Formats: sequence, structure tokens, C-alpha cells
Amino acid sequence: MWWFPLHATLCGTLTDQESAPVSPKPAGQAEYLHLTGERTVPGVAEENYWFRRHEAAYSALLPYCAGATVLEAGCGEGYGAGLIATRAARVLALDYDRPTAEHVARGYPGIGVAQANLAYLPLGTSTVDVVANLQVIEHLWDQDCFLAECLRVLRPGGRLLVTTPNRLTFTPDSDVPLNPYHTRELAPSELDGLLRSNGFQVELLHGLHHGPAVRELDRRHGGSIIDAQLAVVMGNLPGQTRWPPELLAEITAIRAEDFTVHGENLDESLDLVAVAVRP
Repeated sequence: MWWFPLHATLCGTLTDQESAPVSPKPAGQAEYLHLTGERTVPGVAEENYWFRRHEAAYSALLPYCAGATVLEAGCGEGYGAGLIATRAARVLALDYDRPTAEHVARGYPGIGVAQANLAYLPLGTSTVDVVANLQVIEHLWDQDCFLAECLRVLRPGGRLLVTTPNRLTFTPDSDVPLNPYHTRELAPSELDGLLRSNGFQVELLHGLHHGPAVRELDRRHGGSIIDAQLAVVMGNLPGQTRWPPELLAEITAIRAEDFTVHGENLDESLDLVAVAVRP
């Protein structure tokens, strides 16, 4: 096997359970991975904006995975690993949460799945061509330690693919994340500096933006379709959210193609999209 369980870390301690390969649960277990308030999942109408926004970033980065051995470090529900597997030669998906990893193992056959702490990746040195880390780095307490691990497991010339919310538009008025799930958010220059200071060469730094159809939704909803959604979620009691039918229909109709990824107006982008190379 090209990965293996590890029990000691450079940045803490892992238990056997935290770095164990995962098998799917028996047939009959629920297939649906329920919402946490942070992780998005496919097939939920109210989540479609966020799912398609994430899917658009994966689609933009898929060419870098073609024919490659890919590690997805922080796979969440697994839809991203599933997309990567359509282009990659081999995919290993890691997640810290065991029920999540079990869901991925069951829902996405053919992908290797392990429960692991990203502080120490359960792979040998110079064993993968690509590390994908999409919408994860903002959750990590030690971003430098994680990037050092990425540098270790990548082969020379291998690529690290990163997406993360742009701090300048996600939390524009504070250096402290308002999202309780985030530890440190990054502006474009901060992400560039973080990657370079950890030994990577930055090959590409782009941003994800609303395309014409979603910009029209922004216009129709007072400037921000995101704020329109948040107003629904925050304006109702937990478990009693009522979506206006017209708004829900508009959200459900959004596609990955309704977002664009490019290098212009980077400070105004919603998410940052970076490709970094191990020298």
C-alpha cells in the first residue's frame, strides 16, 4: 500500500483510531451525511449554492489531477474525492472525523479512505503527485505544520491545490474569524506568503467569483444572494427554517458553471484558489 497508519506526530499525538484505515459500515446504514452548519453536502436544496460554489473550485483544479496519485487532505462528505477520482489514477481521502470517513468509504467505492489527523499525514515521504486541500486550511490550528507535511509527502515537482475563503470578503472587518469553525482566514497576499514561507513555489493564485447568473441574483436580492440566504437561516428558530419558495427555487437552480475562477480583482474574490509546487 502507498499509505500506512502512523501513531506519532510532529505536532501532537495520534491514537491508533485517529490514523486508521476505514471500512464502510454494513449495508442498511444511513447514506446521508447530515449537516453540521459548516460542511456542505450534495443533494440538499438549501445547500445548493454552497455545494455548487465548492464544486466549481474542484472543477477548475481537476486538470492538475489527471493521471496522478492524489491525496485529499480533509475530504468532508467525499464528493470532491469522487470528482478527483474521475481524472486521477489513485485517490486517498483523509478526514479527522470517523463517521465522516465511514460515510466516504461507503458512498465512494474505489477511493482509499483513512481517518487521520492532518498534523501528520499517514503516507511515506515523496509518495504522491498531488495534495488537494479545499476549504480546509482555515480550520487548522497549525497551518505551517500541515504545509510541512504536504511538502514531505509530495514528490519533487508535485502540486498542492488549496482553496480557502478570502478573508477580505468573508470577514472583511476583523482579523479574527467570525465563523467559530475557522482558526485563521487568509487574504490573497497572506496565502501567497504562507505557501512560500513553507518551501513552495506559487504557480497560480486565482479567485472564485460569481458569474453573470449569480450576479443577477445578487442584484435582485439587494446586492447579495449570500446575505439573502443568511437572513433566512438566522431569522428562524433552529429546526424551523422556512425558505421563501421563490428564493429556494433560485438557489436550487444554481450550477457550478455559474461561478468563475480567474486572476483578476483578486481582493474581491469570494474564495482563493492556489496551486503551489514542491521544488
